[in-house]
Amino acid sequence: MEHTLRQSIYIIDGARTPFLKSRNRPGPFAASDLATATGKALLARQSFAADELDEVILGCAAPSVDEVNIGRVAALRMGCGLEVPGWTVMRNCASGMQSIDSAMANIESSRSELVLAGGVDALSRAPLLYDERMVNWFSDMAAARSLPQRLALFAKLPTLMGSLLSPVIGIMRGLTDPVCGLLMGQTAENLAARFNITRRQMDEYAARSHQRVLRAQKSGWLNEPHDGLAAEITPIYDGKGNLYKDDDGVREDSTADNLARLRPFFDRKFGNVTAGNSSQITDGGAWLVLADEDAMQRRGLKPIGRILDVHWAGLDPAQMGLGPVHAATPILVRRGLKLNDLDAWEINEAFAAQVLGCVEAWKSEDYCRNMLGLPGALGQLDMEKLNIDGGAIALGHPVGASGTRIVLHLLHVLKRTGGRHGMAAICIGRGLGGAMLVEAL
Repeated sequence: MEHTLRQSIYIIDGARTPFLKSRNRPGPFAASDLATATGKALLARQSFAADELDEVILGCAAPSVDEVNIGRVAALRMGCGLEVPGWTVMRNCASGMQSIDSAMANIESSRSELVLAGGVDALSRAPLLYDERMVNWFSDMAAARSLPQRLALFAKLPTLMGSLLSPVIGIMRGLTDPVCGLLMGQTAENLAARFNITRRQMDEYAARSHQRVLRAQKSGWLNEPHDGLAAEITPIYDGKGNLYKDDDGVREDSTADNLARLRPFFDRKFGNVTAGNSSQITDGGAWLVLADEDAMQRRGLKPIGRILDVHWAGLDPAQMGLGPVHAATPILVRRGLKLNDLDAWEINEAFAAQVLGCVEAWKSEDYCRNMLGLPGALGQLDMEKLNIDGGAIALGHPVGASGTRIVLHLLHVLKRTGGRHGMAAICIGRGLGGAMLVEAL
């Protein structure tokens, strides 16, 4: 299967942190801590020095104010030196995939030949936001120069107590589409209604995700080297010496029956999307080393895969969960491929309803004809090829990192199962989709 790029883009190696679930308080690591720790470990096992990279590109959807241009922050902290440029990209849920695409573009244009690309987010550290009235009160207090002025402001405070004690969780605002006005979970409810996806189907799919991650953990597929690959997860230590080596959001008691007890979160009266059949708010980071043919041969690098094709698509923000369908389908069409001609699929699990909606869209004659311009339905995706080791419902979805993780994990799955070609696809808030076709080597 030939690539559609002007030259081959090789994936040399990759690694990620454990994905750590938010516990309703700031987690142990800032985003730059996560990126730095796993990046250092990945670079330490390469045959080239960190300062031989041409650039470092990092996707991040929610960097903190003290980590602006977090790509440069991470590059410096990883020891890449002053002369290696580091920069940051943002495409919401696909920021980590965008970093790969940006690296590919620079490699294809011969501006770079060896690039570290990845994604990170520490969503547990998303800020609390006050409304405008409260912000103005703080501003007036900072500007007050006399005791009477300050006392007058304090006298106004009782009328603002509701604002003072009820800040907005920043991540909730970030997960609300400013165009259609819907939370991402409400867009998942739209897909459930459109394709008649039941609550039971959602909970069964969510339980499947947990079961598959547990199987992967117990089999050592995430934390141990296998099939000529280094371990996918790099353990990390916090400042107190505590070790974090496993994804900690997965639960053995996440059965369909147990999940059925949870109340709907986004549409409390009529909905079916719950915290249990949605991706978790999580902290994590992931990196890939990318190289062109010349860099690979000159340095004696051994690739684990190559990128054959990439596609980005736009769609109705209120239906954003179907982004993988709109992004992956053009790749299939231009290569004359059917869904099950590929050996494995990774579709990021933003919501169970969203993944199941993608499967249903491909089965739908109406959707494929009217929304994708196809002569008919693409058919049933083999569910045994989809998210073989589970996904973000059990692992979590650190928004900036997930696009990198699914590409990295797809290569691990292909190598382990003896597969050759796979698709990594992701839905993107604001009505976008991204997909990458990769080949294991």
